[in-house]
Parts: sequence; C-alpha cells; structure tokens
Amino acid sequence: MGYGGGGYALSYPTVETLLNKMEDCIARYLGVYSDLLSFRCLADLGIDLTMNKGIHQIDLHGDISGLLSAHPQSPLISLHHFDVINPIFPAMSRQESVNHLMKTAKIDQSRILQQTICYQRGNNWSVSVSWGYSVHVYQSVLPRNYLKRPLETFRPWKNVRIPVYTFNTRRVTNDPCEMPRQFFFESVVEDKNQSLVTTMYKVKTLGSLPPCLPNVNQSAGNISQVRVIAATMHKMGEGIECCDVENVSSSETLEVKIRACHKDEVLA
Repeated sequence: MGYGGGGYALSYPTVETLLNKMEDCIARYLGVYSDLLSFRCLADLGIDLTMNKGIHQIDLHGDISGLLSAHPQSPLISLHHFDVINPIFPAMSRQESVNHLMKTAKIDQSRILQQTICYQRGNNWSVSVSWGYSVHVYQSVLPRNYLKRPLETFRPWKNVRIPVYTFNTRRVTNDPCEMPRQFFFESVVEDKNQSLVTTMYKVKTLGSLPPCLPNVNQSAGNISQVRVIAATMHKMGEGIECCDVENVSSSETLEVKIRACHKDEVLA
C-alpha cells in the first residue's frame, strides 16, 4: 500500500474477506477514510502488509531523477504526485515524459527502472543502469552499496526535522570522481526472435567532463550515448542481475549487456 494515494494491491481472497466485513469496519472506524481505513480493516482481519519496493508515494519536490535512477530490482507498480515534481526527462513536459517512459514499459514492463550496476575495469569506471530511464557513468570505481543510494537531486515534501527521508541518500557534489555523466532514455528496439531489447540513452549535457584526478587519462567526457542490451525479463528469469561494459577506444558509444549474475560473482 502506498499511503496518501500511491495505490494498493489486494489478493482476490483478501477482497472476498474484506467485502463481507467492510460495512462493520466503516461503522467501527467512523471518521477514518481511504488507505487508513483499509489498513485498519485488514489488520482487524489478521492480514498484514506485505513489503513491496515498487509502490512509490513520491512525497518529494523538484527533480526526482536521482531517486528513479536507483530503483531496486523489483517491478515498478506506481508513481504518485507527478503533478508537483519536475518532468522526469529533460526538455519534455510532464505528459511527454510519462508517454516517453511508457515506450519501454510497453515492451518489458517488469524491468522498467530497475537498477543494474557494473564496472569497466580498463577505465576504472562504474556504470549504473536504470533500465528504460537513465544511465550514470562514474569516472571511478564506487561500491555497489554506495551506488544503490539515490542521488539527492530532489527536495523534501515539507520542512521537517532530520532525518528528512526514510532512506539513505547521496549528496550532489561537483567532485568529478563521485558525480556521474548522465544519459537519459532515447529509443528502444525489440528483437522478438532472440528475446532481446536494445535501449539507447543520450547524454544530458554535451561537452567535456572534468577528469577524476586519480584516473586522469580515462575521462568519460567523450561518451555521448549508451547502448543497453538485455533479454526480456520473462526470458531472463528472477534474481539479481549483473552486466558487462564494452567500449572501443575513441568510440562515443558505451555498450552495456545485462545478464544473470554468475554463481558466487562479487559485484565490487
């Protein structure tokens, strides 16, 4: 359940049970409405909430790209409050942004936004893919547990005391070793014969990227687009995913291939 309007999902047996008891529950909790009423009624029936990482209330303001770029490997179910946040894609309106995101959802909705992290050892780069939305290329090797934290590109819903959020974040910084070169989804092509989907991501801001000083000879500033190849989710199966990064010297295109993780593979 996403409280405040983020949506909720009920199993069919739960609906049947709730239907027979709803009138009694409403009478018992006069003055209580919507999600809170449903929660109390279900609790009285001995039914607890099941944790789901894909329902998002989005009690935030501004640019939520940092949050969407660090979505867990769990199917996206709902995004709320789109009327108060910035458009999620550059140079698009809110409506255009939603329609653009749905291009990939129509092909492989179970994978959309899910984050996959891998490394380009030759250049000491870290690459974070939010499938169908964005790619972040870092000019240093950063731990997976660090990259799973959202960049705090957004603002809190209200002025509240610390801690502001119920999750850990990373501060936006000008450090070229910790700030990514950002790419946003541009196009998608499906190969049904091989059950493969190729998505292309275009750099947000053209121009050179200051080098990370310990890695000065391996700047990602020349990369202008990223190609991500993945098997459709039903073909890949369940489980944490990994990826491989390929880049030909002097090429402006980085290629990422998402795959199932190998047994005992260390993502670091």
